[in-house]
Amino acid sequence: MWYHKPAINEELLQSLPNLKVVASSGVGIDHLDLKLLSRYGVKVSNTPFIVSTDTADMGMALLLASSRRLVEGHEMAVSPDTEYFPANWLGVEVSGATLGIVGMGTIGYKVAERAKAFEMKILYHNRNQRKKEEESAVGAVYCKKIDDLLQQSDFVLLAVNLTPQTHKLIGKRELELMKPTATLINISRGLIVDQDALVEALQNKVIKAAALDVTYPEPLPRDHPLLKMKNVIITPHIGSATKKTRWVMMEEMAESIQAGLAGLPVPREVL
Repeated sequence: MWYHKPAINEELLQSLPNLKVVASSGVGIDHLDLKLLSRYGVKVSNTPFIVSTDTADMGMALLLASSRRLVEGHEMAVSPDTEYFPANWLGVEVSGATLGIVGMGTIGYKVAERAKAFEMKILYHNRNQRKKEEESAVGAVYCKKIDDLLQQSDFVLLAVNLTPQTHKLIGKRELELMKPTATLINISRGLIVDQDALVEALQNKVIKAAALDVTYPEPLPRDHPLLKMKNVIITPHIGSATKKTRWVMMEEMAESIQAGLAGLPVPREVL
């Protein structure tokens, strides 16, 4: 499966009686009905580890691009109407700012490693607290309540899996808890955020900006208000989109398929 295609439903499974394994690209499995697949005796694999480094890089790239207004700056620099660069055209500081990471799994932790190099203060919210030595290595402070993280952070980065519990995890209430100077960064899934609430928060200056590698749907309708906002950066779900990573993803998927067909243990099987 690539970009969640083809859709794995009962009709497809009934038409493929000899199906042994579904190899899905990436880390997310929210598009798969694991109970249905199990009922048909089909094994599932994904590629969770190879994508983490590139996705963490993407998270920092979005943070930096938004804070320093790189897209706006590029447009100004190349515009045929630009006659001078205004002296009061300013971004916000990254070094010394507070980054709140929601979801401190493999990707979230790699973001923290990068943020430490920028001398950022790091808060994180996770289902489970990391080991003390892991926290110390990146200088991260655990927030048991997400509200505490939202209230203190200059940048809030989302790196959680999409589950029924995280569906629209960030809504109107959560956005209103954030600082009016804060930026929301999403590198997980679009449905983690209530998009209508985000539009309203950006329009009413409840938060300062957003940088999104994911939306719902993808791509957004061409008349969507998020596409018209100067304080929003949107990229086309390219967290893992580097040549090396995509090559290894395909190798891992092929390896899982070969193992499944041979009746061997499936590498990176989703249980």
